[in-house]
Amino acid sequence: MTKALPNIAVLGATGVVGREILNILEENKVQYNSIKFLASARSAGSTIEFKGEKHTVIEATPEVFKDINICLASAGGETSKKFAPIAAQYGCVFIDNSSAFRMDPEVPLVIAGVNDEDLRKHKGIIANPNCSTSQLMLPLKALDEKYKVKKMIVSTYQAVSGAGLKAINELTDNIKTNLVGMPYEPSAFKYEIAFNVIPQIDMFCDNGYTKEEMKVTNETRKILHFDENVKISCTAVRVPVYIGHSEAVSVEFENEVDPNEARELLKNTWGVEVRDEISDFVYPTPKDAAGKNPVYVGRIRKSIAFDNGLEFFCVADNLRIGAALNTVRIAEKVIEMELY
Repeated sequence: MTKALPNIAVLGATGVVGREILNILEENKVQYNSIKFLASARSAGSTIEFKGEKHTVIEATPEVFKDINICLASAGGETSKKFAPIAAQYGCVFIDNSSAFRMDPEVPLVIAGVNDEDLRKHKGIIANPNCSTSQLMLPLKALDEKYKVKKMIVSTYQAVSGAGLKAINELTDNIKTNLVGMPYEPSAFKYEIAFNVIPQIDMFCDNGYTKEEMKVTNETRKILHFDENVKISCTAVRVPVYIGHSEAVSVEFENEVDPNEARELLKNTWGVEVRDEISDFVYPTPKDAAGKNPVYVGRIRKSIAFDNGLEFFCVADNLRIGAALNTVRIAEKVIEMELY
């Protein structure tokens, strides 16, 4: 017997990613019985538009989860740590977009279309990966199935929207002051971001890598079930782009790889769009990705540094594939697989 449609909620509905979740719920025509819009006490009582109608935002409290089947959460790690266990106790599937539970061995870390079967292991909480990890998984999973990943080096070029609204506004203000020759004191970043790149995202770890860089390493292992023999290294850089993370990826495989074959493989991979005609200067850029769903892949070529190596460049809208879109896709999978 098919389950009744779920009661769903969006936690952090008034935030940048929360609003994008609402847009994608509407775009994807996700089916549900009822929907609630949850936020902090500060935002409670305000109105939000969804499907052409005004809705009142409700304060997130423990009791509100009693009659919710699926919660799509993007309200920060501390909020998730507070409410996710409570929601799970009430039988709600809490799909969390923060970093709070990503490396918890009891919580599946899922990219829809990559490791859907891991959803069956959930105990009420499902984690959505970091944005820079997310866009890499769709092409990498397809390549790994064919050639088996042995080693990978990733360099990311990440948009300011990954650091939130304050960072978006800082880029705008910083550009304006630079253009008129005025000094600027940054607050969202350690250095000025206008006309600059900053080789630091998140705090530094003892090994000299940043937390962002280690997220790519550790989350990739968890999602694709790689063991410690697969070596992964990342350098994460903030760039003066509003929307769209870019990644230069070098992969060494156990099996011989042909770039033309790999290109055709990626053309037939769900969620991936290949833009790779260098004779006509066709390759992906962040502007291509903004507001779009695919992970765009180009510059596919045989590595001259690695045996059985492949190089490629991938770009995606970090607010979508890296956050809101995958959160909604996970919810759709939970509904489809009747895991609520």
